[in-house]
Amino acid sequence: MANDFYSRAAAITKSDTVNYDGTTYSATAATRALPADAIYVGGAGIVVAIFPDGSSQQFTAVAGEILPIQTIRVNSTTTTATLMVALYASP
Repeated sequence: MANDFYSRAAAITKSDTVNYDGTTYSATAATRALPADAIYVGGAGIVVAIFPDGSSQQFTAVAGEILPIQTIRVNSTTTTATLMVALYASP
């Protein structure tokens, strides 16, 4: 999806427990996370992405890169990248 257009964006606040829901962050497990379609990385570093199935993976990103991965959270622990934005292709 890196070559697609995105219709919505939300700043990512790194957290080891709180998922994003598309516009804000969910404080409870009862609120369903809305996966982002991609992550824009403004400042280079490691991104620890959490996928909808709960699995995680580390990515090394350069500044200005769009990671075409569907995620529900970016963990705070080990993530060194900065200025990240969750991108959504549809409302």
